[in-house]
Amino acid sequence: MLRAISAAAALIVAGCGVAWAAVQGEHPEEYPFSFESPVGSYDMAAVQRGFQVYQQVCSNCHSMDHLAYRHLGEEGGPFALYMVRNHETGAMEPHVGRPEHGGTFVEVTDNPYVRAIASAVTITDIDPNSGQPADRPGRISDHFRRPFPNAIAAAASNGGAAPPDLSVITSARHGGARYVRSLLMGYDGQVNGTLNHNPYFPGGWLAMAAPLQEGAVPYTDGSPTTVEQYATDVATFLQWSADPHMEQRKRLGIVVLAFLMALAGLFYLAYKQVWRGESH
Repeated sequence: MLRAISAAAALIVAGCGVAWAAVQGEHPEEYPFSFESPVGSYDMAAVQRGFQVYQQVCSNCHSMDHLAYRHLGEEGGPFALYMVRNHETGAMEPHVGRPEHGGTFVEVTDNPYVRAIASAVTITDIDPNSGQPADRPGRISDHFRRPFPNAIAAAASNGGAAPPDLSVITSARHGGARYVRSLLMGYDGQVNGTLNHNPYFPGGWLAMAAPLQEGAVPYTDGSPTTVEQYATDVATFLQWSADPHMEQRKRLGIVVLAFLMALAGLFYLAYKQVWRGESH
């Protein structure tokens, strides 16, 4: 009798485990992102490519309300501009991204790359003369353009499910950047009406169809234009958008730890000096 009860309990637990796994989705695939170690940093080339994927694909449905275009060109941003001296000619030349040595940061207001990114976007604003809605080129002070005017319009255009804002999606989802990468790569082609199967999505079915296709976004740096590369790059960009000051925080943490270790050594030496010759 006890054996039968134990066996039944084991089956119930196993069934609950399977059901729980189905509800939560599969564990994201492991991937060694460069920013994950205590001293890790962002692969800025991947962040730049990820922004390109977001801009050309994801921004058609997903907003990023917490980001303004100026953030792209601030120190630590993917399009931060520095003037670096050419050792051969002695001339100061522009360099996108933090250089390995030296360099003078160029203020965002003087950054032509960020200005070009912003001005390529059309923003609907209120005309100060007529008071009516009017389109204008984007400014670096503008937040990322919303694809829909409000959540109701977003849901109506996407089968009743409003696409989530992606500003801090890697912080809001268990698994972070790995979850985003796995989800974008996880579509298996199964369709149930308007739903698409993806084992990494909680519940297994979501309204969003596979957004990435081979060769959809051209890269100019020679990186492969595969779904895996797109997913990796856009996940890296979204991690940067959720935590743009990570590198500064890690550098400060290393300095603080070094200071505390030196201070602990001084305290120990002081202790030995004060209690020298005393029996304990």
